[in-house]
Parts: sequence; C-alpha cells; structure tokens
Amino acid sequence: MKLQHTETSLSEVNASVDTTKPVKGWRRILAYAGPAYLVSVGYMDPGNWATDLQGGAKFGYQLIWVLLMSNLMALLLQSLSARLGIVRRRDLAQANRETYPPLVNFCLYVLAEIAIAACDLAEVLGMALGIYLLTGLPLIYGVGITVFDTLLLLWLQNYGIRKLEAFIIALVVIIGSSFLIEIILAKPSLPEVAKGFIPTALNNQALYIAVGIIGATVMPHNLYLHSALVQTRKIGDDKASIRRALKFNFIDSTIALNAAFFVNAAILILAASVFFKTGNTEVAKIEDAYTLLSPLLGTKLAPILFAVALIAAGQSSTITGTLAGQIVMEGYLHIRINPLLRRLLTRLIAIIPAVAVILIYGEEKVDALLVFSQVVLSLQLGFAVIPLIHFVSDKQTMGEFAIKLWVKIAAWCIAAILVFLNVRLVVQEISAVYNEPGIGFWKIAIPVIALGFVWLFLTMTFLPLIKKQKRRDSAKLHSPVPSLNNLSVPEVNRIAVALDFSENDEKLIAYALHQGRKDAQYFLVHVVETAPARLLGEATDDEETRNDRQRLELYANTLQQQGYSVTASLGYNKRTSEIVRLVKENKADLLIMGAHRHKGLKDYVFGETIEAVRHELEIPVLIVNV
Repeated sequence: MKLQHTETSLSEVNASVDTTKPVKGWRRILAYAGPAYLVSVGYMDPGNWATDLQGGAKFGYQLIWVLLMSNLMALLLQSLSARLGIVRRRDLAQANRETYPPLVNFCLYVLAEIAIAACDLAEVLGMALGIYLLTGLPLIYGVGITVFDTLLLLWLQNYGIRKLEAFIIALVVIIGSSFLIEIILAKPSLPEVAKGFIPTALNNQALYIAVGIIGATVMPHNLYLHSALVQTRKIGDDKASIRRALKFNFIDSTIALNAAFFVNAAILILAASVFFKTGNTEVAKIEDAYTLLSPLLGTKLAPILFAVALIAAGQSSTITGTLAGQIVMEGYLHIRINPLLRRLLTRLIAIIPAVAVILIYGEEKVDALLVFSQVVLSLQLGFAVIPLIHFVSDKQTMGEFAIKLWVKIAAWCIAAILVFLNVRLVVQEISAVYNEPGIGFWKIAIPVIALGFVWLFLTMTFLPLIKKQKRRDSAKLHSPVPSLNNLSVPEVNRIAVALDFSENDEKLIAYALHQGRKDAQYFLVHVVETAPARLLGEATDDEETRNDRQRLELYANTLQQQGYSVTASLGYNKRTSEIVRLVKENKADLLIMGAHRHKGLKDYVFGETIEAVRHELEIPVLIVNV
C-alpha cells in the first residue's frame, strides 16, 4: 500500500485512448464509445434481477414505469458525472476531497465503500446462483469460487482499457441476447405492457420493491466510476474538443443505458408474463424462476439462457465494481493499494455477509439479501448525487460548461425524489422496529445514527453554497494576482545523498555537489537489505555488508581528496525508515534521491520508497531521474 499523489484518476489508463487523431464518421464516435458500457453493466447486475423478478411476479407490469423513471434518472445523472470528468478532469471522489472538510469526506468515503460492498454482495450471490443453477454446486461453494474472478480482472487490465471495454460489451450482448430470446418465448401482452408505463400509487410492499429497483438502477458507485472512465480518453483542451467529447459521451450513455433498461424491463416483463399471469405471485427467488421457466414456457432452453445471462451479469459487474473501489479509495484517501489486494478486500467484504446468511438462515434467504443489498444502495444515492449536482452547477470551476438552469432543476428534482423515497422507506422500517415490544439496542442507537446522517446530509448539501459565497466575497476583497514578496530560500549546508550502488551513483553525487559546492557538509547514505541485516541490524557483518561499507567509504575518501567534507553512513533492514533515520540523525537540510523510472514491480517498489521518505521529512527532497 502507498500514498497516491497523482492528480489523475485511474492513472494507469488515463488519457490512454487518443481521440484527437484526425478521423471522421463512425471511427470518431467509436473512439469515445466504451465508458458508458462499463457503467451500464452495473444497471443489469444480479441485484437488479432480484428486484425485477419480485416486482414482476408480485405486481405484474405495474412497476415498469418505476424502471423507466429510474432509467431517465440514471441517464441524466450519468451524463452529469461524465461532464464532471471531461470538463474538470476530476472524478467525483477527487472533487469531494477538494470541497469538503476531512470528517465529511471520511463519512462520504465510508458510505461509498458500503455501496460498493452492497453491489459486490449482489454480484457474489448472483454468480454463485448462476453456477448452482447450471451445475448444481451448492451456493456456499459457489460463493467461494467467486474469489478467484479477481485474476480475470488483473489479466484483462494488462491489455488496456479498450480490451476491457470489449470484454464487457461482449458480456452485455450475451445478457441482452438471452433475454431477447426469453421475451420471444414468453409472448407478453403488449397492451398490458404499455399500461405498465403509466405511474400508479404504491403500497408499502410495492414501495420497498420500487426503492430497491431505483437503488439497483441508479447506483451511487457508478457516478464515481463514470467520472473517472471518461478520463481514459485523451481530448484537446480547447472548447470545441470538450464540447465534442460531451456530445459523443452523451450518445454513448444513451445507447448503453437504454440497453440496460431493455434488460431490466425484459426481466420484469418475463416475470409478469410467466409468473404473475399464471398465479405464481410468490416467485421471489431467482432459483424458483429458473425452475419454473422450463415447464411454463415449454422449452429447456429458457432456464439455460437465464443462468448463462446471470453469470455474465455477475462477472461483468464485479469488474466495474473493482474499478469503482479503486477510484473511491484513491480519490478520497489518496491511497493506492495493489489491484489484487483491493479486489480481494472488496470481494471478502461481500463474501462474509453472504456466507453468514447462507450458514445461519439457509439458501432460501439469499434472494431477500439480494433485494436488501439494493435498498442499501438506494439509501447511499443522495450522498453521491447532491455533491455531483453542486460541482457541475459551479460556473467558477465548470465555466461555460456548467449545466443549464432546466438541467439543474431536473437534477434537483431527481435528488428530491430519491431523498423522499429513501426517507419514507427508512421511517417505515424504523416504525416497524419501534412497534416491537421491549427496548432493544436499535431503539436506542437509531436516534443517534439518524442525527449523524442528518448532520452529514445538511453539511454535504449546504457547505458548497457557503463556500461559493465566500469565494465571491474573497474575489471582491482581494487582488486575483498575489504579491511575491518573499522569494528567498534558506542556504543548504548539510546535504544527504541516498545511494543504491549502481552506475547512477555518480550522477546523484554530481547533483549534490552542484547544490552545495565545497562549503557544504555531505552525508552519503546506503541501506543494507540482506537477510542478516533484517535480523541483526548494526551487528551485521556478512560479506555483502562489508562490501557495501567499503564502497561507501571509497566514495567518501575520493570526495575528501577533492576537498569536500563527506561522511558515510550505513542503514540496515527497511530502506524507507533507515533513510529517514539517517537523514534526521545527520541533521541534513536537503536529501537527494534517484528515481529509476522502472516499470511494473520495480516502479511500485521505488515509487513507494520515494513517496514514503519525502512525506516523513520536513526538509526539501530533490528527486533526480537516473
């Protein structure tokens, strides 16, 4: 793990697809196509299946309008997310970090991680269900198998973002094709389907499913993801290039999210046509739907397509969930960890509740857990949507690309609807808890938790408005160009040089001598990292340590003969901590280190050392590319 100080989101693939090349027609549009498809898989993951199946089986076509409303919400919000990434070259997590105080950011980070874990929980359960339906393997083993799909993501990342996008699009095609065939086999009543697009009142049970559908459709982590993925395209800095990128990304989002709407609507319509119409309104589990599809449709192909699409949905969504986790962690905490470790952590957080539910309550509660995970997602939405609207409305940072008034009104209306539905659902669930006899832990804890959420919500909503007003007042009171009155730099008298005993040592020493000339005191530093050094420290006396000491003393003697004041110091075991220790002990006021510009593992190792060392020291650190 290391601190991440790059200003770019998804730095490995940032601006890796060049859209500035002079091409025309479809090739120009295709250069921008891709990010929205990675986002769209989150709108057709196994969590959607559970809510859509329950909605269709219990209420027929009644909730199609909720799906349509959710899709329109998603289209607007995802376009705002893409706008933030294209114009400001910031993802949502980075923009939050720059705007809110640390405590608010930490709370938003935790909520974002909860949303990603809830999403990943749905993907774990969905893939395990798909494996079970095709092979009969128990769910508990299927959940364990999903740990290994981390290797697939790492393998795909080696081939670049375009190959990853192509893989995801292929999975989307599999899902869409499977349900197209299912719909043809189900033969739904088109007039009744059309009636489902008319909004109707919702009872308590329908509201729970509807909020789950919204949470499964308008996913909070997708807003973080989209604002970063659009930055994989290299675009020009001029206004025409930005305007073109916004246009083509909106087209990309429209096509991708309508494909996701087709899949969700197909699942709901399939459930309504096959189960609701035949009186099987209690079909609330994916495995029940799989079992009943064959006898009700009269073909064995339907359940196989159903299971294959389920596995494809789970696999595609788990890849984008990992990317969202990376974006959130790097943006909020400025921490980057190994992608494999990040994936394993996300997956284990999702597996633990899944295994617990299966072991304690049995496999029959899995679908209820799926729906609950989507309700959790919905409850996080306001905390991602409201900051996003603030950012894309700010004319000072967005310039002429700030959203228009009617878009702003529509976005705030969507935010209000989401918050209202979530508050109504929370109040409904809290009332059920307080109606139970006795005074339980939750009856005491709920008011405290609620106050915390109210504080976070109000701070998140109104702080950007206060800061915007302060910026306006500051612009009136102060000159836009600061005065440069103090440009003096303290003299450098004690210079430490970290050496690695390679052909680059000479270059590092030369830079050091140029900084201090013959008036400065020089400290040559090298760290021994052998196995004995880890155990014995300064008592180490193996052959490598002796050679290192002799070489360091040879450097020092050579420079002393040329008239320089030089001292040599060896460190042992941990490179980072030893360099910091030796620099502080020698009271150096400048450290010179080499950046080797290696790739792969070496880049990770050397980069970690430099970043860690310079943040442990208060003195200037000169990094020399060698």
